[in-house]
Amino acid sequence: MTTETESIPNTARVNTPPQLSFWQAFGFWLKLGFISFGGPAGQIAIMHEELVVRRRWISEKRFLHALNYCMVLPGPEAQQLAIYIGWLLHKTRGGIVAGVLFVLPSLFILIALSWVYIAFGEVPLIAGIFHGIKPAVTAIVVHAAHRIGSRALKNKVLWAIAAASFVAIFALNVPFPLIVLGAAAMGFFGGRLAPEMFKVGGGHGSANKSFGAALIDDHTPTPEHALFNWQRLIQVLSVGAFLWAVPMGLLVLQFGWDHTFTQMSWFFTKAALLTFGGAYAVLPYVYQGAVEQFGWATATQMIDGLALGETTPGPLIMVVAFVGFIGGYVKEVLGPQSLFLAGAVAASLVTWFTFLPSFMFILAGGPLVESTHNDLNFTAPLTAITAAVVGVILNLAMFFGYHVLWPQGFGGAFDVPSAVMALAAAVALFKYKRNVMHVIGVCGLLGVAFQWLTI
Repeated sequence: MTTETESIPNTARVNTPPQLSFWQAFGFWLKLGFISFGGPAGQIAIMHEELVVRRRWISEKRFLHALNYCMVLPGPEAQQLAIYIGWLLHKTRGGIVAGVLFVLPSLFILIALSWVYIAFGEVPLIAGIFHGIKPAVTAIVVHAAHRIGSRALKNKVLWAIAAASFVAIFALNVPFPLIVLGAAAMGFFGGRLAPEMFKVGGGHGSANKSFGAALIDDHTPTPEHALFNWQRLIQVLSVGAFLWAVPMGLLVLQFGWDHTFTQMSWFFTKAALLTFGGAYAVLPYVYQGAVEQFGWATATQMIDGLALGETTPGPLIMVVAFVGFIGGYVKEVLGPQSLFLAGAVAASLVTWFTFLPSFMFILAGGPLVESTHNDLNFTAPLTAITAAVVGVILNLAMFFGYHVLWPQGFGGAFDVPSAVMALAAAVALFKYKRNVMHVIGVCGLLGVAFQWLTI
């Protein structure tokens, strides 16, 4: 059996790949938008295999350096990594194309699936599928808490932060933004008082591997467009502010501040700045707003939306497009004759305001990152936030489990078939390391079978 490096021809290890045109990169980013299944871990693995190992557009060390920055940011790190590499290769237009194509296929697919869900969800076949995938989603969230926790909670201090965040959100109902800010403050001061407690790696492997010379190699000089420049920074921030303010202003003028479209745009702007730790971490915040505060979706619909997000390409945080579609459709914001249009517009607005900050973080912050390396003052707050996220995700798992196993509340009947499917899904994930999509698919079929048996 050969290793990855041994399988590469000797000539490939020495020769730099041919120059890459913008349209060649465009073709790859378009392909990636349709194959980026598996959540952030799977998406990052796909990019590593394609860009570092096979095509050698960027070296292992530069790839991981970019990834470490993207992990610090709120928002979907896999999409931000694509923006970063696209920007390094082909300037601003390269970053925009990489980021847009990472999301666009998922948006169209989710709009279609959301319409099928809301329009035909009571049809026995569709109802059976969702009855099966709800327990699977509960097991997936528990698995996510375990996966992140096993990587992040390396000492008693980080365990204490995770426990405190769980108590804060579960027992005290502390808003998620305050938990993030509190954890960041603990990391900031803890990194100075006890730095050894916050020196936790990202768990993405060593940067010492080499797969041959790359277009952007370890010692390749930073491209001119990636050098820090105050004038360019101000231009990027100004354009970003303009792209946010113009649609928001038009919504306020056309519909007013209290309209569903406007409130969705403002709410998901805030959510975009709080997605430390990925989609699982921000879902409690989305739940608090979308379900409890605004009534755009129900608790059951949130679980179903997460299942749809798991089974479509693109960032898992695209579940917000589902929430937007359901809210626009159910609220009939464009009238009873334009339900689909209302849902599609809401989903598109939510996507715009959720992902716009990701482009700004990379295009504005990238030049700074290219001139810096690991700094504990920079990474310690992230380490603490990641620990807090574990407690938040555990709370989310309990929330999902309650609604799946006791659909009518504790006073109602215990759903035995759902409990069996959740246990089977957990065994498949934890013991047999099965793919998330496989688990959801099998549980969906089991749900259909159960629906058929009970008719």
